[in-house]
Amino acid sequence: MRICLLTADPGHPLLAAVTALLAPEHQVVSLDPGSATAGPGLFPLADVYLLKARTPRALALAAFLEEHGAPVLNSAAATARCQDRVAMADVARAAGLPFAATTALTTVGRLAAAGDPATPLVLKSRFSRRHDLVARADSAAGLRELAADWAQEPVVVQEFTANSGWDHKLWVVDGRLFAGLRRSELAPGGRGPTRSLPAGELPASWRAAALRAGEIFGLDVYGVDVLDAGGGAPLLVDINAFPGIRGQAGAPEALAELALRTGAIGRTAAHGRTAAIGRPTTTGETKLPEVSQK
Repeated sequence: MRICLLTADPGHPLLAAVTALLAPEHQVVSLDPGSATAGPGLFPLADVYLLKARTPRALALAAFLEEHGAPVLNSAAATARCQDRVAMADVARAAGLPFAATTALTTVGRLAAAGDPATPLVLKSRFSRRHDLVARADSAAGLRELAADWAQEPVVVQEFTANSGWDHKLWVVDGRLFAGLRRSELAPGGRGPTRSLPAGELPASWRAAALRAGEIFGLDVYGVDVLDAGGGAPLLVDINAFPGIRGQAGAPEALAELALRTGAIGRTAAHGRTAAIGRPTTTGETKLPEVSQK
């Protein structure tokens, strides 16, 4: 079977571990969405694609591959649903998930101009990506400092929830739950290393919420950030498509098994299909469909 990693970093620990598991019997290749063109070089298609990248170009490439019959984990549509944090919160809350109330702002500067906030706030980039904004602000002065560095950044606001300073990271691969504790980037001293946590030790309501998130968003590989809102009640503050899932025993195996099963299903669905796919234009390239984050 041919498995393709859609990523600019095939050496990422999770992907490297999956490659090591699959390579003895299968062909594992990688494709950087930042440089790939939707021309004849993409064909023949792989049996399955693992969409680790989440840039607009990566989503467009994944959508193109799906239109031509290739299975993609996670799908372009499911991945896109986790990019806009306002839409994410709306979908989650409408489905009954205990997701933090999330309000859109134009810029941090507009919030700073309103003076000191009534309660501590958490500000995040509206569109989820690597190295995006996640910060706590308790005062107008703090907001002005953030505005200086993120002047044009569209942001969302969530009320800060008092907690232990540790984020609960829940990851799901094909319905299998993994968990860890990580010192929050909002805590004094900033983010620290992640410690593994037996998923079975989590409250049942936390596990149920994490699994339900995958059903709602159509995700097979994803992460959920959860805080203890008091009395053991879970508060979901973010959902991420295809996170790193570092240092979780069994996660690479679960992902490898999912890739093989998805690829086998894709092969069966494609059997007998005779229509020409990916015909290049006269310029030798096929235009990628546009996938907007807005």
